[in-house]
Amino acid sequence: MRKLFIISAIIILVLVTIWSVIWPPAVWSFVLLGPVFIIGVYDLIQKKHSIVRNFPVFGHLRFLMEELRPKIYQYFIESDTNGTPFNRQNRSVIYQRAKKVDDTRPFGTELDVYENGYEWLNHSIAALDHKALDLSPRVKVGGPDCTQPYSASVYNISAMSFGSLSENAILALNGGAKIGGFAHNTGEGGLSDHHLQHNGDIIWQIGTGYFSCRNTDGTFNEHAFAERAVLPQVKMIEIKLSQGAKPGHGGILPAAKVTPEIARIRLVQMGEDVVSPPYHTAFNNPVGLMNFIKKLRGLSGGKPIGFKLCVGHKSEFLAICKAMIKTNIYPDFITVDGGEGGTGAAPLEFSNSVGMPLREALAFIYDALTGFDIKKHIKLIASGKVATGFDLVKNFALGADMCNSARGMMFALGCIQALECNMNTCPTGVATQDKGLMRGLDVEDKKVRVANFHKQTVSSAIQMIGAAGMKKPCDLHRMFIYRRVNASQIQTYAELFPYIPKGSLLNTPYPQSFEMDMTLSSAETFVPDYSKVSQVELTASSAYVQN
Repeated sequence: MRKLFIISAIIILVLVTIWSVIWPPAVWSFVLLGPVFIIGVYDLIQKKHSIVRNFPVFGHLRFLMEELRPKIYQYFIESDTNGTPFNRQNRSVIYQRAKKVDDTRPFGTELDVYENGYEWLNHSIAALDHKALDLSPRVKVGGPDCTQPYSASVYNISAMSFGSLSENAILALNGGAKIGGFAHNTGEGGLSDHHLQHNGDIIWQIGTGYFSCRNTDGTFNEHAFAERAVLPQVKMIEIKLSQGAKPGHGGILPAAKVTPEIARIRLVQMGEDVVSPPYHTAFNNPVGLMNFIKKLRGLSGGKPIGFKLCVGHKSEFLAICKAMIKTNIYPDFITVDGGEGGTGAAPLEFSNSVGMPLREALAFIYDALTGFDIKKHIKLIASGKVATGFDLVKNFALGADMCNSARGMMFALGCIQALECNMNTCPTGVATQDKGLMRGLDVEDKKVRVANFHKQTVSSAIQMIGAAGMKKPCDLHRMFIYRRVNASQIQTYAELFPYIPKGSLLNTPYPQSFEMDMTLSSAETFVPDYSKVSQVELTASSAYVQN
């Protein structure tokens, strides 16, 4: 191809030159041919890309097709049910609910109900009339030491930072939260002016970088925290231990991306990389975490304080539970983030292969709190691809009191799953800082859509609960959800995730599924102590053995 290009270029150049001599206007053809020749010559001499070096000019078609491939697949190839991370069916119902148009479906389900993993809700002959149901249920968040409890919606906006999302996206989300009476989590990027402008309820997330409440060396600043935590819009404070999209992974915001506005919001220095370490510096063990929770509760004037985590080593969460018992300090809520959680950018290995999925994590954490008899103090929030009413119902059945959604709310804003969140080229102006693209997102229109989506989704979930003969989310339990595990067998969530008795982790013997991790855990350290068990016991044990 290299030789063919060289020979063809010479022949065309000679022919066009002769033609220009015969007919002078033909010289204008060099306007089109010149750039092609220049690109071809550059392709021949460059050494970075083998494809274009071997196939000058034509090799660029490969990069064009790579660019178009996701769009072609989404619009022309994928079915209503096989798209990822969210299929077209789920995206469509979110758009329809956000726009308040008909969200019904004709001709029956498109799902294969005999496929492994298919799940459904047990309904009741004694189903309840929708008029008898509270279609906007609230949950009181606040344990024994909380003096400013918060009455929360069962469905709220999950953590997404300003910087990851655009200014207009943050404004629209918070405006929607204000209209619909639900809460908006700031994400770890700090409490910005845009989060506060519409006076929607705020859950302020404090990450490892302590943005908006940090000293110049990156450590926690009590004064800066207290100054913002007492704002009336801030209803709860969430300490982020880890997130589902990239658990155990920190982050760096390059100096070039630190604008004056971001520097002011995050309390960082212009011209320097901003590092979010993979661990907290305000505490280094479970007891320290409990004391940090107590400190934040005091500095905030008694507001609900909780933490968010993606479950890794089970023993680490059990160590936190042991610290609660030892100190008699309890978080007001725990946000359980599944490994399927999303983010604007994460290493492939972390997105695909690190962190426990939400269903297993939520069941484990609920059982652990029940086993220590401390669930009564703590509300559970489930986060991880919660976008439909049935998603809420499944999480309620596993023990969640509330749910959070990030990508569902982004779809309500107009996100089209272009998968360009990490490139600053989001075509809908949601996940970009490009002012031109951001301008396409109209705040006044989108905030109404966010509120519509929230209302319709919660209403759908409550109607499903009514179809099961129940009135409230807390009435559900694991017997209500069935899953097909193979072609000839179905099981309830209660069989897949068996309950353990209340208080069964306070004394030995522990339930078999918890025995090994209880042995490894200690309130004094997050690190499992494998010296407490023999190699034989480790080999014989399984973290997923059930009674």
